[in-house]
This record gives sequence, structure tokens and C-alpha cells, in this order.
Amino acid sequence: MSRSHTDVSQEVTAQACPLVEVLDHVAGKWSISILVAAAHGPVRFTELERSVEGISRRMLTLNLRRLERDGLLTRTVHPTVPPKVEYRLTPMARELHSYLTGLVEWAERHRGTIAQARADYDSTATPTTETGRAHQ
Repeated sequence: MSRSHTDVSQEVTAQACPLVEVLDHVAGKWSISILVAAAHGPVRFTELERSVEGISRRMLTLNLRRLERDGLLTRTVHPTVPPKVEYRLTPMARELHSYLTGLVEWAERHRGTIAQARADYDSTATPTTETGRAHQ
């Protein structure tokens, strides 16, 4: 491998790493659902738990902490008995929400076309091995 090829690969990797890390957090299975559920104002833990179908309390807690750490959620504890805790999107997360909304709209518009493309591909594709060669 040439030196110039290696330098380009390292530069691309260095630029992509932060992007991949952020997208892994934001596009995670639960993160999108949490951000969508919190988009309409402050929301309490139990409301999120009911809104995000299938999430465990532990997984919700971990994701809330990660989103707060990433600067996408703010957590407010009100001094009541029992304590009232609310989560709210930050301005950065509101901007992200607008992009997620656009992505959801795109997916809904193209769902049928993608399903048809998959069916067409599956009906004509030759099974291949991991090396990319067709099965013999």
C-alpha cells in the first residue's frame, strides 16, 4: 500500500470517528424514540417509560444519562416529595429532532419503493459467500 493511500485512509478515519461515535449514540434503537417522546416539552421518567414501547427501566436510565452527557437532554429535579424529575430537549436536540422528522417523512414516502426494490433484488440475486463469490 502506498504512503499516500495510507495517509488518506488515516485522515478519513480520523474525520469519520467522531461522526460515527455521535451517530451511534443518536441513532441508537432507543435514543430516537426518547428524543421524539421528549420533543413536546418536559417529560417525566414514567411518561417516557410508557411512551417508548419495549424499553426496560434500566435501558431507559442508561440512555437518558448518555443523552444528557451528550448535551441533548437536560434533567431537572424539582424539590418535592417524592422528587419530580423532568427531561427536556436542549436547543441542539431540537435541531436534531427537525432532521429526524425529515428522515421519518422520507422513510414513510419511500417505504413501498424500498420494499419493491428488495423484492426485485431478492428474486434475481445470486446467493454469494462472504468472499463475494457465487455459491457453486
